[in-house]
Amino acid sequence: MKHSAALAALIEALRALPGVGPKGAQRMAFHLLQDGRPAARNLVQALAQALERVGRCERCRMLTEGSLCAICAHPQRDVGTLCIVESPADVVAIEQSGGYRGRYFVLMGHLSPLDGVGPEQLGVRELDAQLADGGIREVILATNPTVEGEATAHFLYELVRARGITASRIAHGVPVGGELEYVDGGTLAHALAGRQALT
Repeated sequence: MKHSAALAALIEALRALPGVGPKGAQRMAFHLLQDGRPAARNLVQALAQALERVGRCERCRMLTEGSLCAICAHPQRDVGTLCIVESPADVVAIEQSGGYRGRYFVLMGHLSPLDGVGPEQLGVRELDAQLADGGIREVILATNPTVEGEATAHFLYELVRARGITASRIAHGVPVGGELEYVDGGTLAHALAGRQALT
């Protein structure tokens, strides 16, 4: 069945969301227009407000309504440690772990020449300026363990090393509470390659 132009446009727009396929987008569109019109209006208003008010932190590129995000503005954060991540969601995940007290730099993606994403799009010029300031002692490369994430980490490692700053890569391996027989081969290979000596 062919949809009206407006409905087809809504379905296509919803497909832009991560993890949403054609069926899911169609189901959302039908829900919003059928039973959820007040919710749809709230969604439109919230999205318009966010687009108008939310920008990027001047220092780390995290999403924020001010010139600096809450993390960069916090006086007790360790300014000598910088964790580089791919997305704002990665910052949230690390913050929820409670195990990191430094600052961040958000790339907003990873190197992907086929998609036209190079160092400029990732804010590498701004990152290099921060590294050149001299206050950073260690950079933690926390890009995803994908082909693109690994390539991005390697590129950034060379940049950090050229500045004489210590660089480390987050460990990838078996999750806490996981059983080896249920862990995929790639994760096990990373865990074995990244093993540490017992002291």
